[in-house]
Amino acid sequence: MVIVIIAVIIFFAGMVIASPIFNSKIYTERINVVPSSFEQDIKPVDFDNLPLLDKASTQKVGDRIVGQLPDLVSQFSVSNEYSLINYQGSIVRVTPLEHNGIFKYFANSGGTAGYVVVDTTTGEATLTRLEDGLKYLPSSFFFKNLRRHVQMGNPFDILGEFSFELDEEGNPYWIIQTLKYTWVNMKKEVKGIIIVDAVSGDMTKYNVGNVPTWVDNVYDAALITEEIDSWGLYQGGYLNSLFSQRNVTQATRGYTYITMNDDVYLYTGITSVSSDESNIGFMMVNLRTHDAMFYEVPGAEEYSAMDSAVGAVQEKNYVSTFPLLINLNDRPTYLLSLKDAAGLVKMYAFVDVQNYQKVSTSDASLGIEAAANTYLQMMGSEVIDQSELFEKTIKIRSLQPIVIEGNTYYYLISEDNEKFSVLSSVNLSVVPYLRVNDQVNIQYRKSEIDVNRIVVIDLVEKETDQIIENEGDRE
Repeated sequence: MVIVIIAVIIFFAGMVIASPIFNSKIYTERINVVPSSFEQDIKPVDFDNLPLLDKASTQKVGDRIVGQLPDLVSQFSVSNEYSLINYQGSIVRVTPLEHNGIFKYFANSGGTAGYVVVDTTTGEATLTRLEDGLKYLPSSFFFKNLRRHVQMGNPFDILGEFSFELDEEGNPYWIIQTLKYTWVNMKKEVKGIIIVDAVSGDMTKYNVGNVPTWVDNVYDAALITEEIDSWGLYQGGYLNSLFSQRNVTQATRGYTYITMNDDVYLYTGITSVSSDESNIGFMMVNLRTHDAMFYEVPGAEEYSAMDSAVGAVQEKNYVSTFPLLINLNDRPTYLLSLKDAAGLVKMYAFVDVQNYQKVSTSDASLGIEAAANTYLQMMGSEVIDQSELFEKTIKIRSLQPIVIEGNTYYYLISEDNEKFSVLSSVNLSVVPYLRVNDQVNIQYRKSEIDVNRIVVIDLVEKETDQIIENEGDRE
């Protein structure tokens, strides 16, 4: 009885001593956050390499390609893994084919057929078949079950999250965290990883500082957001986190992933613990190196931006993805995809971070760059390549204003029967006041649909005749 009582006292005393009550500074330092500059660190957006599809949309695309192959869909199922990685210069999600029960496991003892790769920018899905097959999987049985295989080979390691990845040659591997705790299940930390060849089962252990550069997912999102909350909660001490709550912050309710410098970063906004709808900045954390950067960019909270984008086309009942934060023309901007009930991306939306009422939506079929140009026109800051522009003076024969997705466009036909469109915000002192027979100087881009888009417009000044009358001067 004495031994049991002493053990219980030691256990609970250790829980209290290791808790934030006595170690708030240690909890704050779970993640090393470095203040950074948005303009210097975040490169201008590259629309050719941007994860436009979220995980749910990627799953639909990946599942569909396997469903079209009867020999596979009858034997295997597609895993829900869909890890986001940088692969051969593209941002993709990868997932293995899994076994469909023990009987089909015996029928396919050589392993599953391969894995699926979905390009999150283009939506293109490919199935890679492996000659030797994937043998070490969570759905495998006996000694080829992935968790059993890894735990038996590393009996004294605490295993964490699993992720499926490819090296640059397309070889499939499992990345498994090894963990350590302060006291009993407190202050979880990643100690290292175990890389498991999904075909042969060979295992290699690495400490967190020596992870190969092709690996993208060492730290998982749940752990990162927990560490960010600890960093924001205990900066002023434990009592401050309970009572005055001065400078107490937390991560917003959602997150997404951004790629930069060949690494994958978790992005989340940072907001105060009070229930407001604004961010004081945002955090980006490298999922391989654990480097964390805080950007003090006050603005709208992500869910406010999502509501703003959905509200612009509320009659369509679309659902918004969690926004990507991008550098568009040296200004922090949210990029969102709007999906229909089937999960297909129908529109893109751009929302200004600092003023979420400035929102622009465009049909996804026109492309992401066209959507960006529409937004930049609305903001009055479109980036124009002068080599693509043509210049002329036209006389307006007909003029028709049309509102499209909340933006007013004017459609013009010249005396030469040429068709043009111009957004009202291109020149607010001229465009809303145009009339038939006005002459305008324009710069425009040629369009494949026979309606050229005006990017610069000015009214031609009319010459005035001076009429001198005997009884006085009158203009």
